Amino acid sequence: MPRRRPGHIRAGAPGSHQTTGTRPVIDGLSSRAVSEIIRLEHTRNYLQPGDVSAAVSLWKDYVHQPERTLWHDYEWGNVHWYCCGNPLEARALLDTVMQALSPRSARELRKIVHRSDAVWNLPTPPYDAAGR
Repeated sequence: MPRRRPGHIRAGAPGSHQTTGTRPVIDGLSSRAVSEIIRLEHTRNYLQPGDVSAAVSLWKDYVHQPERTLWHDYEWGNVHWYCCGNPLEARALLDTVMQALSPRSARELRKIVHRSDAVWNLPTPPYDAAGR
């Protein structure tokens, strides 16, 4: 059995971002933008392979949760963020990545992220006097 470096995660093991040879899946991005993201993930010390697609997915899933869940997270926090990722940190990472990409690729990624941002920024429906 080959020796591994301490802290090294095998591709495909639980906790790894993607398996060797796969490309990140972000619907709506051109192959050019995906290639640029892959290059960034391999050259920037704050990124690992699969981080950007994981951040897009985490942010998208988070903003589509019911409002009561979002309110609970706001009031008391979410203990699962320690193991499963903090969606607010994922959104901040996406801002950083969009600044590092070329203007064309950043525009493509921004379009995808803004769809989730639009859901996040929807006004809450008004409640009547009975609290319904």
